[in-house]
This record gives sequence, structure tokens and C-alpha cells, in this order.
Amino acid sequence: MTTLWAKQVLTSGGWRQNVRLTIGDDGTISALAFDTKPQGEPQGKRFDILLPAPTNTHSHAFQRAMAGLSESRGPDRKEDPQDSFWTWRDIMYRFVGQLTPDDIEAIAAYLYMEMLEAGFASVTEFHYLHHQNGGQVYDNIAEMAQRIGAAAHISGIGLTLLPVLYTQGGCDGRPLQGGQLRFGNSRDQYAALFEASKTALAHLPADCVLGAAAHSLRAVTPEDLSFVAGLDPDAPFHIHIAEQTGEVEEALSHLGQRPVDWLLNHYDVDERWCLIHATQMTANETKALAKSSAVVGLCPITESSLGDGIFPARAYLGSGGLFSIGSDSNVRISLAEELRTLEYSQRLKHRERAVLATSEHSTGRVLWQGAAKGGAQASGRDNGEIAVGKLADLVALDRDAPDLIGKIGDTLLDSFIFSGSSTMITDVWSAGRHVVRGGSHIKRGKITARYKKTILSLMQRL
Repeated sequence: MTTLWAKQVLTSGGWRQNVRLTIGDDGTISALAFDTKPQGEPQGKRFDILLPAPTNTHSHAFQRAMAGLSESRGPDRKEDPQDSFWTWRDIMYRFVGQLTPDDIEAIAAYLYMEMLEAGFASVTEFHYLHHQNGGQVYDNIAEMAQRIGAAAHISGIGLTLLPVLYTQGGCDGRPLQGGQLRFGNSRDQYAALFEASKTALAHLPADCVLGAAAHSLRAVTPEDLSFVAGLDPDAPFHIHIAEQTGEVEEALSHLGQRPVDWLLNHYDVDERWCLIHATQMTANETKALAKSSAVVGLCPITESSLGDGIFPARAYLGSGGLFSIGSDSNVRISLAEELRTLEYSQRLKHRERAVLATSEHSTGRVLWQGAAKGGAQASGRDNGEIAVGKLADLVALDRDAPDLIGKIGDTLLDSFIFSGSSTMITDVWSAGRHVVRGGSHIKRGKITARYKKTILSLMQRL
């Protein structure tokens, strides 16, 4: 049992002052006491500001290692004047062919360390890199899932693992080829992978969650989608949807409807579903999705990087929709910047300020609590708020940071998100595991050294 004391805490009931928070041996918050004074808590257990630490609800861990490698047009694209998601994807396919299981473990451990230092207490890994080059299965079909689990264990981050079903190269049923072959599974093979993933994660703490995912409507048939969505009807289920205009055109051509329309009309999309991106929606799709109880997984930095488009956040939230935040391609790991980019995209779209603020709460409060609530639902993780019985997923901010001095309540969140950075974060707990202390991960040196060695080896292979 661990006891913390903080001057300001954003609880499920709002901001409270001088709070004593007790973390049980099971990693949950067992008690909260308000308007107290420190009683024996040493200096290392006293904090200025405590917030609920959100879940990063969409990550492709291996892509962290290719950050910065796709920012030039290149000689092979001179005939195409437009660089796009699709040309970026070609680079990703070539890159993925170089990665070994050891590489994946080192990359993911470094990434998860970065996420913790940025204020994410947990991650939902959208895991589709399963096999060897050419699609040959490893002796352990869950070898790559086991490496993701090992990285989570090394870093101490909370993990929701989503093995991804990927069966075809497009809605026309064309076969997988090139880099895609490492992603592919038949239904029977996927079922074996799913079961083996349970064994691969068995050594992780009890807050680990196993869910499932389909890559996209392009990458599975309707029959495949029904299969994978029904494999564990109580587990989180995620899918990429309506990210690019080309994807919408392909769905219209082969399915007869836009992606979100088709999905909502053919499946009981409910609270276990998380639809990733959904940047290309009509007004009717936006309203219908908001009413479905599903969560949208937004990845503002990646969506900006890939030119996906701007999510209709004002209309979606205005209709009661739930959202979460992910880092997707992991080109940059910053919780504050993800939230800032989401709001700034709305300001550019609508040419207004404070677009997502409400009459009750500031922009920062809406963003932070929205991401925490939606992330908890999308990950199947019992976190998202500071309340008795919830997982102790916590982030502490430094009140002495220049932009936070003298700030209280929602203004703290606004200042952190719109003026600050991860340097304002002093400590992070994941299910009570105190893994970031004094602004640095407790294993930063060892994890970073291994990552550097891996990157140098990769650069020589590329």
C-alpha cells in the first residue's frame, strides 16, 4: 500500500485541494481524503498536481523507428507530384521487411518509455506485424506479440494488445503482397494467434487486456470482419475507418456505401468498438457514430503528418460522441501536443478560438477528461478518472514550471496543453507502478542504450 499527498487533484468529482490518495497492493485507488494536511508522507510522496493519466489508444510500435525517414519525395516518386498516405505506406512496407523480433522488442520498449514520460499510463497496441518476411510463421505464432508483451513488462506501461486480422490487399480481394505478407492470416491462423497471444501475455500484471482488431474494411472481407469481431464479444474491438478519401472511394465502389455508413448499417457498433481516425465522414455519419456509444480513436499528429484530413470534432462532440487519443505512427510522442493539435485543427477549420470548450469547462479540461474517459472505454481498462476503485493511472505536474506558476484548476490544464510540454511532467504511475520519477523513466539509460544499438543496426541494413 502506498500513500500520496497532493495540493491539487482532478478527481471524478472535479478539482479538489490537499488530497491524500492511497494506492492498494492491487494497483487501484483504495482511498481518497480531501482537505487534509501531510501526515508522514516523505517529500518523494508529496506532489503539486495530480491528474488521471490517459491511455494511448492507438499505436503501431514498430513505426517509431522510421520517424524522420519519409519526409522527402524521393526519386521513385518524381512521376507522382503528390506525396500522400499511399506513398508513405510504400516506404513503410519496405522498412518493415528489415525488422526482427529483437528489433521490435527494443523499439517498443523505448516507445513505451517515451509514452510514460509524456503522461500516458497505458497503451493499446494495434498489432499487425506477426510473421517473418514472405509471411512464413514463426515457430511460436505469437512471437511478435510476446515481444510486445516483453516491452510492456520492461517499461511498466499498462498494455491492451490487439492482434490484427489482415487477409486481403483491398476491397477487390486482391492478395497480399510485398511487405503486407508479414501481416496476413487466415481465420484459422488468426484464431491460433489469438489463443497463443493469451499465453504470451500471461506473465504480465493483471491490468493487461487482450482484445482484437480488423485492420480496415479494405483489408478484410465482411465474413472476416464478422469472425474477428465475434471471437471475444466482451473484449475491446478496433478498426481503422475512413482515414483517406481513397478508402472512401474504394468502399463506395465495392461495398456500395461509405465506410462508416456501411459499418453502422451492418454491425451492432457499440461501446466495445473503437473506430480509428474516421476523418472522412459526412454530417449524417458523424451524428450516427456519436450516437452509437463507440469511441473514435483520434491521432492528431499522425493525421497531420499523413495529410488525412480534419476530424469533425465540434459536430461529433456536440452530438455526444466519445473520443480517445493515440499516437499511431509514433512520429512524435507528446500527449500535450496531440491534444493541442486536435483543438488547433478545429480552429483552422472553423476560424474560431476555443472551439471545443463548453460553458462549464475550458478547452483543456474538455480535451483531457474526454481523452481519459474515451481511452478507458476503448482500451477495456478501468482507469480514466481519479476515484476509489479505479486503477492508479496518474500523472504529476510540476507547479514550479514557469507556465504553471500561480495557476489553479482548469487553467493548469490549459497552460500544460497549450503552452507546455512533457518537461512539466515529474511522475507517472501505471496501475500503481511508479515508473517515471523526477521527469525520467526509472530504466531510461538501459532502454535507451538498447534502442540506439538497434537503430544503428537498422540504418546499416536499410
